Amino acid sequence: MSGFVEKPEPLQVPGLVHLHTGKVRELYQNEAGDLVMVASDRMSAYDWVLPTEIPDKGRVLTQLSLWWFDQLADLMPNHVLSADVPEGAPADWSGRTLVCKSLRMVPVEAVARGYLTGSGLVEYNDSRTVCGLALPEGLTDGSELPAPIFTPATKAAVGEHDENVSYEEVARQVGADTAAQLRQATLAVYSRGRDIARDRGIILADTKFEFGFDGDTLVIADEVLTPDSSRFWPADQWQPGRAQPSYDKQFVRDWLTSAESGWDRKSEQPPPPLPQDVVDRTRAKYIEAYERLTGTSWS
Repeated sequence: MSGFVEKPEPLQVPGLVHLHTGKVRELYQNEAGDLVMVASDRMSAYDWVLPTEIPDKGRVLTQLSLWWFDQLADLMPNHVLSADVPEGAPADWSGRTLVCKSLRMVPVEAVARGYLTGSGLVEYNDSRTVCGLALPEGLTDGSELPAPIFTPATKAAVGEHDENVSYEEVARQVGADTAAQLRQATLAVYSRGRDIARDRGIILADTKFEFGFDGDTLVIADEVLTPDSSRFWPADQWQPGRAQPSYDKQFVRDWLTSAESGWDRKSEQPPPPLPQDVVDRTRAKYIEAYERLTGTSWS
């Protein structure tokens, strides 16, 4: 069992219909049929949405996505129509709201990996493959791959694991043409993001994207190249053969699996609230990622 420790009641806003509560985002539809995405400060880990929020996290994710959409504009269209807060919405929505085109979403997590870690490392250690792609011998945790690879996953419900699948399985599910477009777009966007991050002293180890169709045009959607959807590592601390320090929820994961938390990840009990120092350090990491990538101060 997993999911929300306590699922929030969505706000009711005049002129908007609430469609869905995700791990981080609330999704509404306006009277024009556009989607309104609101990024909360919720934090998820180990398939649980935790009872403690990280202040400003939703704004960091939204503003960083907007910055990346600008960097990628010549490469890939996106779904953003505006960042305006709908009339009648609470003031707290400022900076965390995107009004977006309604797309025909592709039910695949489009994952690109340039380095070996996480679930890819687990599969590699077992079979020397990732999503059925053969990799050379001798790789270890944090190794750079010979070239970036497309390693898709099925999209899971809240509380469930995404499951890595082969390219052939994606082609079977969504069609050969769409699968080919997904792979090309995923690797192109990853490569652009990797190069931009590298210039700023950050390694983009892997990332996941969501895509949808606006008519016949493939469009990148949701968030893009944020600490929630990507593994960012400080380049000057990169050392293959161990877990890398990262710009994400590392402090949260470490505390939850420590004796101090008293939580058994294998149990069905929900995780406990986070201590203030873990909240503060996690918030600082998200903001540091924003500032290093964009070159602008968070305020």
